Amino acid sequence: MIFIIAQKNQFMDKKPNLAKGIFVKGSIIGVIITIPSLVAFFVSWSITGDKIISLIIGVVVHFIGMGFSLKISKKLFKIKQD
Repeated sequence: MIFIIAQKNQFMDKKPNLAKGIFVKGSIIGVIITIPSLVAFFVSWSITGDKIISLIIGVVVHFIGMGFSLKISKKLFKIKQD
């Protein structure tokens, strides 16, 4: 009975570290997607002065960022097998 309780305590100790790692990695992916599209939108808006063209440029950069984040997330979220 003591052995089972010890195993549960070890599992519970690892759980917050796992959640923190997922949160940090998810935040990195969010920044990779968001920041370039916002920068492209505001730079193109300041250059052209047209919000519609800037919106289209921002959306295109956003989807390119999503493509890169897919590749990066596959590397970040690899499951380590013991």
